[in-house]
Amino acid sequence: MVASRNEERLRKATDEMKKNITSPAELDHMQCNIRKEEQVQNLISTTLKRFGKLDFLINNGGGQFPARAESFSLKGWNAVIETNLTGTFLCCREAYNQWMNDNGGVIVNIIADMWKGIPMMSHTGAARAAVDNLTKSLALEWAESGVRINSVAPGSSIYSETAAANYGDPKIFAYNIPKIPLKRLGTVEEISTSVCFLLSPASAYITGETIKVDGGGSLYSTMMYNIPVCFLLSPASAYITGETIKVDGGGSLYSTMIFEVPDHKKSKAYTWKDDEETKSKL
Repeated sequence: MVASRNEERLRKATDEMKKNITSPAELDHMQCNIRKEEQVQNLISTTLKRFGKLDFLINNGGGQFPARAESFSLKGWNAVIETNLTGTFLCCREAYNQWMNDNGGVIVNIIADMWKGIPMMSHTGAARAAVDNLTKSLALEWAESGVRINSVAPGSSIYSETAAANYGDPKIFAYNIPKIPLKRLGTVEEISTSVCFLLSPASAYITGETIKVDGGGSLYSTMMYNIPVCFLLSPASAYITGETIKVDGGGSLYSTMIFEVPDHKKSKAYTWKDDEETKSKL
């Protein structure tokens, strides 16, 4: 079952995925706003009536908009928090209460590269960090029911046409390449394969963890944001930012100092076409 708010896009995505299904597996779709408790409850109950069980739940719904924190209206802030955090919680709770409490299952939450903050998107950074902690908490609470819960954190360097269109700049992701150790953008397929791994028996001993799929970017620098020089030079910064116990001008938040990864083309991107052109080596 695939669910989303936009019926037209949902139907289109479902039809496209059906074309790639070669097994006896079935696929259906249902309109749902995950910010609405009753709709989430109905989504899970309808899925159970349609398919008879619920083995997996992937929380991939989310949304945000770029802006400085001081400009957020309460309505805008709540919209992001309710979608990215509350919606994820509601889906997890209903999946557990209606099925997984008695039958076990696997949940994967999609979060973000928010380990050093997300300047210009602090609302989603706060929500995604909360989901990371929620993942850990639920992994402990629900372990006795045979439920595993993990997260996948795509980097800001994962390219998709829809995301680029949403931000109004087709090259917005390319700006990150110099700050990525693997020196290329990631693909949506590389997120999907990480999710599939966490859903599979191969990860049966992994719960409460987050896999970072970012080409090493979270180790290397803060993506897509440059601090104005005038601020760094002003008394307002006091040479302490982000973490009060670290007197480093914010360097620990901003980039990996001293070491720089040389430009290279050693990392090959993975897409679904690779499966069509070559035989699996597994």
